[in-house]
Amino acid sequence: MAACFLPASMASQVQRMLPSSSSSSLRPLPVINLARLSKDPATRALAIQDIARACREQGCFQVVNHGVSKNVMAGAFEAASEFFQLSPEHKELFASTDIRRPVRYDTSSRDGISKARSFLKHYANPLEDWVEYWPLHPPSYRKKMGDYAVEIQRVSMQLMDAILQGLGLRPLYMQEKLEKGVQFLALNNYPQFSHRGDKVGLAAHSDYGFLTILLQSYPGLEVMPHDRDTWTAVPAIPGALHVHVGDHLEVLSNGRLMSLVHRAILNPDEARISIASIHGLSMDEKVCCAEQLVDEVNPAMYRESSFHDFLEFLPSNINNYKRYVESLKIDRA
Repeated sequence: MAACFLPASMASQVQRMLPSSSSSSLRPLPVINLARLSKDPATRALAIQDIARACREQGCFQVVNHGVSKNVMAGAFEAASEFFQLSPEHKELFASTDIRRPVRYDTSSRDGISKARSFLKHYANPLEDWVEYWPLHPPSYRKKMGDYAVEIQRVSMQLMDAILQGLGLRPLYMQEKLEKGVQFLALNNYPQFSHRGDKVGLAAHSDYGFLTILLQSYPGLEVMPHDRDTWTAVPAIPGALHVHVGDHLEVLSNGRLMSLVHRAILNPDEARISIASIHGLSMDEKVCCAEQLVDEVNPAMYRESSFHDFLEFLPSNINNYKRYVESLKIDRA
């Protein structure tokens, strides 16, 4: 499809990495050359169309040529791996059941979806407000993860501008709010699948924010694209970032875009690390349907909500998991 302009060598590599179970009638997950957003107006317009189509038809895509260096991505993986290899005493300094803590480590989640993972979660934007709470061990953690967080925040701003323009909203719509918004990093450590028990590491769910940008060390992420009713493995393309639509983007778009259901499967060959960066507005800033996308024919389909409201929702969702966006839908029957 037109979304990808890769060198022939990389294009063939991507094709080899696509899941072998993919039917020939199903399109591969889009891979988008993000550098096209910085080209001439015509090329940028085509890139925006490709991103809009991927969000609308599949709910996810991967990006290459995004400007995040290999060294920065490798540094993030090194920092995450070294943290998870620390002694329990170091990691348990951040152990807490309080989901409002600025940094939190656990070996099971209180959200009703974790099956087999340990994780470290913390805020990252603006970096200067949060980095002092981050782990001091390993010694390079703050520098390496901080460099990665800043670069991913930049990518998220590029992507949100393109997605919002694809919805017909003006350039730089909500830019100031997005620049000051929440960036929430979730570092996930999944064990190698032992061929005993459940192979699911993280059960099916969608993310609360506008966008999630994910880096995975090995395959294990599976998605349920909108154009098919089957789990699809996301290939771990070297240097690529996976992007998917979150609940608040579904709300903002008034249902024109739908959040992506996804899960994590334990890899039979390797232990696996993923770094998810979730992007939204600030803690108490309400997200509602964009008024430009609401009229008599298309009334607002969702109630407004904030990240704080999402945190209030989580404790009630442990034993009977429900996607957050489902709780926001307005019944117009």
